[in-house]
Amino acid sequence: MGLTTSFTQLLGVRHPIVSAPMAGSAGGALAAAVSRGGGFGFVGGGLGDRAWLERELPIVAHSTREPWGVGFLCWAADVAAVEQALEFDPAAIMLAFGDPTPFLQPIRRSDTLLMIQVTDLAEARQALDVGADVIVVQGTESGGHGARRGRSTLPFVPVVADMAGPTPVLAAGGIADGRGVAASLVLGAAGALLGTRFQATVEALADPAVTRAIVEGQGEHTERSSVLDIARGSDWPGKYDGRSLAHPFIDRWRGREDEFAADPQAARRSREEMAGGAVPPIVWAGEAVDLIADLPSAEDLVATLAAQAEQAFDRVRPIRD
Repeated sequence: MGLTTSFTQLLGVRHPIVSAPMAGSAGGALAAAVSRGGGFGFVGGGLGDRAWLERELPIVAHSTREPWGVGFLCWAADVAAVEQALEFDPAAIMLAFGDPTPFLQPIRRSDTLLMIQVTDLAEARQALDVGADVIVVQGTESGGHGARRGRSTLPFVPVVADMAGPTPVLAAGGIADGRGVAASLVLGAAGALLGTRFQATVEALADPAVTRAIVEGQGEHTERSSVLDIARGSDWPGKYDGRSLAHPFIDRWRGREDEFAADPQAARRSREEMAGGAVPPIVWAGEAVDLIADLPSAEDLVATLAAQAEQAFDRVRPIRD
């Protein structure tokens, strides 16, 4: 049995479960495992690094016959990177964080579907205006980057779902088990996109210290901040910041972000500390990190999430005489 939605029908997958295109950790093996499990796996194209794409795209293309996709950051990637990904015939390209319009032409020339992630209503309207085939609605509970002044998943998803009409919507942010998947469908979404949960799988390209921290982490210890981007020298647009587990740099510079950004010596020392291992690695994680307690195969995890979602619906299904 499976949960059939407009998303599963559009993409031809068994389960309305999608792994996020996490840059650096969502490689070809992870995307393929999710897709083999009946979900939809994404390779994290991120900044559009050519060497990364050249290495990871053949892995997913040769590891599964099921649909999969590639995700890019609009503010950082270029059209050539998207064209490179399209050569491998992904079922979808996902664009996030910035203006998607420069990438539309090569995507529309192909048979590849366009997914756009949105963090506010203005972005949602733009996604609909440019003809997105699927809209990913990201709430502020999500791990990694999101809107600095965004909205929580629970109230945000229904608003965009109503706005989108027949266009399938995926819920993202604070979802780490099948109950969250079921809740997403009740909110009007056609599926759920999970990041942190799939970061803690055997196929994810993550430092063991990062996955261990996720398994041991608690949502109350996550925080949204721009400090870690300043420390890394990452040029994320000011509209966005990132949610991570606690980190010494955040404690050191909380409330003094402008001072930190204006001090090149401090930023240089921070990068030296990270490179030398003097501080723990950055662990991007969402508020639902408490629900993650193991390190399964991503393929098995999809089946577990789907079964949990169905069980959640069974618990609330009315008993009829």
